[in-house]
Amino acid sequence: MFIIKYKKIFIWLSVALVLLAVSSIAYFGLSLGIDFKGGAVMEVNYPSGRPEVSILENEVSGLDIGPIFQPAGENGYLVKTRDLTDVERQSLFNALGLSGTVSIEEISFNSVGPSVGTELKRKAIIQIILVCFGIVLFIAYAFRKVSKPVSSWKYGIIAVCTLLHDVLIPLGIFAAIASFKNLEVDTLLIVSILTILGLSVSDTIVVFDRIRENLKDNLDKNKEEDFKETVGKSISQTFTRSINTSLTVILALAALAVFGPESTRYFAIMLTAGMFFGTYSSIFLASPLLVAWEQRRARKLKK
Repeated sequence: MFIIKYKKIFIWLSVALVLLAVSSIAYFGLSLGIDFKGGAVMEVNYPSGRPEVSILENEVSGLDIGPIFQPAGENGYLVKTRDLTDVERQSLFNALGLSGTVSIEEISFNSVGPSVGTELKRKAIIQIILVCFGIVLFIAYAFRKVSKPVSSWKYGIIAVCTLLHDVLIPLGIFAAIASFKNLEVDTLLIVSILTILGLSVSDTIVVFDRIRENLKDNLDKNKEEDFKETVGKSISQTFTRSINTSLTVILALAALAVFGPESTRYFAIMLTAGMFFGTYSSIFLASPLLVAWEQRRARKLKK
């Protein structure tokens, strides 16, 4: 298949996309939300229509609490700040009400201590590492009976490499959007990353499993076939299935991103990007990497 023929183009395209994503993260940065660094979040609603953010920012500027405003629903805001005392909380509410000149309702108020935030951050990192490690072990075990010409553990390593690709690119997109929309890394973002890991590895395993079946079939029939031809054939056999399945999910997520509530919009954007690049990597990156690794091993043996 043409994908294997032009594998270097697809591999270098993926490298370029990852470098752009890393550059975006380095340039714009990722600000941790109160879930991970501690702080407070107040949700307010304006029954008669919410004021402009610039007006509210000017009103609360003298409180020295570093507020971040995010739209919530049609007439509300989420206001994220450092940890507040009861007096500061009341002062913030009064300021958001423009000193009583507009109607305002407090929907909720939550506070997370710094120690709790640090613990959540630690657990989030551990979860992601364990997921990646578990994927390597699972794939290595599943492919243990088909170790020629590629060792079973290499399938797992390549799967994790493609997962890094699938997560870093959406994170780069998120970092760029976050710099303009005052978004922060919260538990919902971590959920989206873990979801991307699950969806992406599922697509990759489908292709790898077909490679395994074709290799086993060749072995049973004593058929000699070049590894890259077997991989190309496997991609062709799974191409339509992967595209159609992923497209239905992407369309549903895109609809949620466009028409869904503000609170889940960027979660849906992350998942849409992750699903798109996950589908791309499972077809255009994972298998070409597998072939490139095997060809490199073969060249070393000839020397």
